[in-house]
Amino acid sequence: MRHQKSGRKFGRSSSHRKAMFRTMVTNLLEHERIQTTEAKAKELRGVVERTISISLRLGDLLEKPKADRSREEHMRVVHAMREASKMIRTREIVHKLFEEIAPALKGRPGGYTRVIKLGQREGDGASMALIELVSRTDGASAAAEA
Repeated sequence: MRHQKSGRKFGRSSSHRKAMFRTMVTNLLEHERIQTTEAKAKELRGVVERTISISLRLGDLLEKPKADRSREEHMRVVHAMREASKMIRTREIVHKLFEEIAPALKGRPGGYTRVIKLGQREGDGASMALIELVSRTDGASAAAEA
């Protein structure tokens, strides 16, 4: 029995699961919304929010120009980018996280993603969901929430 065991296994080994979530985190940050199964979306939510929190811990350093940063501040930013790159596969998306996504979410005390249920998949009947960043500002996400 799996009492008190958190996290879904998805019938995969731990290395496969980790690789799958790294890819999903990268895709979500790149496209700002992805469609996946409901279970994967719910599990992905925590991974993405921890990754975004790494960049938000820098606070006002995100807005400070690179030339004005002290050596210690620069080292803090580099360390945060390296920590985030453990979950993000491409360097461009790491920079997007720190330069675009984090400033848009600054001041928000968590809840950086939303999961919207879409219904059943045609082929196998799996529950599908859309997971997106809350900073996304378009009419589609507002209409889907209502």
